[in-house]
Amino acid sequence: MFTLRDTVSSLAPARQDDLGKTLYERFREEPDTLIVPVVDADQRPIGIVERNAFFLRMAAEYGRALYANRPISTLMDSQPLIVDADTELEEFTTDSLSYRASDLLRGFIVTERDRYLGVGTVLALLQASNETNRRGVAQIARLAHYDPLTDLPNRVLFQKSLTEALARRARKGDQLAVHFIDLDRFKTVNDTLGHPLGDALLREAAERLRRCVREGDTVARLGGDEFAVVQTGLEGLDGATRLAGRIVTAMAAPFDLAGHQVVIGASVGVSAAPFDGEDADELLKKADMALYRAKGEGRGAFRFFEQAMDEQLQARRALELDLRRALQDGEFELYYQPLYHLGDERVTGCEALLRWNHPERGMVSPADFIPLAEEIGLIGPLGDWVLRHACAEAARWPDHVRLAVNLSPAQFRDRRLVATVVSALAVSGLPAHRLELEITESVLLQDNAANMTMLHDLKALGVRISMDDFGTGYSSLSYLRSFPFDKIKIDQTFVRDILHDSDAQAIIKAVLDLGASMGVVTTAEGVETQAQLDALRGQGCPEIQGYFISRPAPAAEIARMLGVETFSQREKAGPAPQAWEDEGLQRSRA
Repeated sequence: MFTLRDTVSSLAPARQDDLGKTLYERFREEPDTLIVPVVDADQRPIGIVERNAFFLRMAAEYGRALYANRPISTLMDSQPLIVDADTELEEFTTDSLSYRASDLLRGFIVTERDRYLGVGTVLALLQASNETNRRGVAQIARLAHYDPLTDLPNRVLFQKSLTEALARRARKGDQLAVHFIDLDRFKTVNDTLGHPLGDALLREAAERLRRCVREGDTVARLGGDEFAVVQTGLEGLDGATRLAGRIVTAMAAPFDLAGHQVVIGASVGVSAAPFDGEDADELLKKADMALYRAKGEGRGAFRFFEQAMDEQLQARRALELDLRRALQDGEFELYYQPLYHLGDERVTGCEALLRWNHPERGMVSPADFIPLAEEIGLIGPLGDWVLRHACAEAARWPDHVRLAVNLSPAQFRDRRLVATVVSALAVSGLPAHRLELEITESVLLQDNAANMTMLHDLKALGVRISMDDFGTGYSSLSYLRSFPFDKIKIDQTFVRDILHDSDAQAIIKAVLDLGASMGVVTTAEGVETQAQLDALRGQGCPEIQGYFISRPAPAAEIARMLGVETFSQREKAGPAPQAWEDEGLQRSRA
């Protein structure tokens, strides 16, 4: 009787702290290696890295730069199929086909006394199987080309079908379209309703796609919530436009999942041959670019590839490379924008704002590089740098002046955030009560329980917590009940309209009254004129921020400003920026 010991292949495992670039080079040097097992110090298997999945991550936008220096423990599947070497082959094949089919396809780990022995593959099982398990062999062979969940062709068969379709297109002289489809809100469904209903959703989505296409077209599941269609025999792009529209419409209809009405929608990117190329990989890549544009423009839509997308992507990649280098080369600096207390008539705080002075591009807008830093995982190191440098600078300010630092939602994924804040305060000597950490509502929308715990830990240090952009989200009032914020900042969109929009005036008044009743300081952002200041003062707003007080300024300039508590005293001290010299602010005191 065959056991898995008869099929095992010796393959050197990787260690969990090996870097992604090391595995990248290994896969390149070993083209026949499909999986690499990962073991701990005791040779116990803890994960597996699949070649195709690994290269998909590395080939993705910014993938190699993002994962090259990360330990492979962050890239591996931590729940591989692990089987004892003495398991009977027939029993294993039958059982695994029932509940671990996809794991059987990619490969599995074989152990002896819980220690790593080697790996097993579909090929090895096929070679070891005999006539008595022909049915199992046929099922295993099918797994090589079909997705076991949806029964659609997988990525391997899709690539083959696309390549063959391109060859036929070249002979006939017609056109072909590739549709890259992504389900817009699948992750939310999977996380909230659970994986079984997530799987049911994928099966129903696959069935809807089948109904959208003609006979002869290929529908495939590429992985996760991504699907693709090869549409052949086109005489123009009108047919591709109609199919993309049908897909978007079909996916926008509600899904009924065990009594749950779920609406997700889908985005579609389309490339076409011969216009966008004749190579399968190139067409899929360009359809992916078009999909990225469709999702960026609001989702639930389709876009055709345009050459400008590739140019924009190249420019974005160049900006990312510059961004990664900038922190090491010291190209970042901090500017500060004062917060002015209308009752005390003095600056009572400054908000730290990150600026990037690129040696060739000049000053790069935060709107361009902050979202990119969040997307590529650089916001963590950048946020640490801002916090440490700002605390060191603020420690030299007058005792009544607080420091405000913005925290990105991405920083809350790092469970060392509290320790980082403690370290920044300890090294700088800045008292905890003089540090204000500003968050937006999205921090509480993402992993609410864990982030709320972290906020309470920060507040326990004595640090003040502010809710920024108050009034622009969906649940701001509920969050004021769930966490004792020290400050709420009224979004500048309301301040901008305060003079001519009665609704904006009413909202500001309501927020000010709410803050006063809860003992929470309220700051109005975006004050740019004397009239806006007067209106806010008339409504009892205690603190303001905006260009009328001062534009963001370098640390040295702010330090000079903070040597004067009132504008009249500051004017005696010498020249200063125009916003601080505005006579209207002096008149507003009268």
